Amino acid sequence: MITEPENYAARLDVDYPEELNRLTTLLRVIWIIPILIILALLTGSAGDAVRRSGGGISAGLVLATALMIVFRQVYPRWWFDFARELTRFSGRVVAYLALLTDRYPSTVDEQAVHLEVDYPNAEQDLNRWLPLVKWLLAIPHYIVLIILTILAVLAVVVAWFALLFTGRYPKGLFDFVVGVGRWGLRVQAYAFLLVTDRYPPFRLS
Repeated sequence: MITEPENYAARLDVDYPEELNRLTTLLRVIWIIPILIILALLTGSAGDAVRRSGGGISAGLVLATALMIVFRQVYPRWWFDFARELTRFSGRVVAYLALLTDRYPSTVDEQAVHLEVDYPNAEQDLNRWLPLVKWLLAIPHYIVLIILTILAVLAVVVAWFALLFTGRYPKGLFDFVVGVGRWGLRVQAYAFLLVTDRYPPFRLS
């Protein structure tokens, strides 16, 4: 029996827009640059100093969370809240880049991107040794996600042309791109946020 993915510890949904602005769609690659720089600085994906320090905040969060669970079986609420809000912010930036919304990504407001991650009880819900191998167990998902991400990029390119001509995001493409994001979020929650021991389902829904 397969548990419904809606009950998974990490969930993503994006409001489907009836119409999107053609001008912001046309210039999206340019207008997103400032917020991408902010995200890169936050996640440690830019700069020689960040690379020398071992990957920045994102890598540090994963390693520190794993160590806390392995050695103390704790996941401090404030620590979880920071990781969740950073994940939410990243989700809004990616949604804007993927043309799923016209609203410029907020560092605070939820906007059209609804991303939820459940706070775990580390002692009761998490095996203290699994954080050491979750990244390895998720390898099949990485392979599938590489293929899905390539397809999602192609879908966004097709949607870009459709938006320029019609102002509407084809619903099938929209659902597929959101589904890939949903899949990636579940893998992130399992292997890197470490909020659940339940293996992610191989599903877009």
